[in-house]
Amino acid sequence: MARAALFLPEASDYIGSSPDETKSLATPALQSPFVQGLMESAKQHSLPISVGIHEPSGNPTSSRIKNSLIWISAQGELVHRYQKLHLFDLEIDNGPKMRESDVIEPGNSIEAPYPSPVGKVGSCICFDLRFPEIALSLKRQGADVIVYPSAFTPETGKVHWLPLLRARAIETESYVFAAAQVGQHNEKRRSYGHSIAIDPWGEVVEELGGEQKDEPEVCFVDVDLEKVRKTREMVPLKRRT
Repeated sequence: MARAALFLPEASDYIGSSPDETKSLATPALQSPFVQGLMESAKQHSLPISVGIHEPSGNPTSSRIKNSLIWISAQGELVHRYQKLHLFDLEIDNGPKMRESDVIEPGNSIEAPYPSPVGKVGSCICFDLRFPEIALSLKRQGADVIVYPSAFTPETGKVHWLPLLRARAIETESYVFAAAQVGQHNEKRRSYGHSIAIDPWGEVVEELGGEQKDEPEVCFVDVDLEKVRKTREMVPLKRRT
């Protein structure tokens, strides 16, 4: 098994400039040139990849599409998929207005954590970050790492991004990885950035640049599963609710 894994942001395939464009570009994962390229690279380098993509709805009567997080194994196979549960509808006074629910079809289930070279990984996407119940469920199912690939707006990211991510790490005593879109995508969309890795004690291990960065960056993090075990042993969270 590979000793490393690559975690990429939400909507890594594209960020559309309009609802119609976003829906029109959605392609079944196994037919997507973007995903096919990642599958080939994963196999070539024996490097599993977590990546956020858009997919058509499986419901023929739906006019919306899916916001998915897929796991590509080191053998280049798509072996896990999570569909975003909570959708981002936002209306800030004198600020951005967005209605993800007009375009995206919400998922219906929390997917069980899957094995990886860095431990058992639990899947969430972006706005799911605001709902701790998902992370707590994933921890109860054995997650060592919880991922939040994202495309946060600068307006919300400046205040909410770090506190929410640290809270999820602390309350689950897990590593939290949040690979984040950054910079200007088109004339309507800009993302906050600040991709980050947080350890089970809630300390920031690595953090990348913010919304003024328009060039991609990569950070490397060593995952210590013994730290997960020891943190949970030192501060046992025995829920009564």
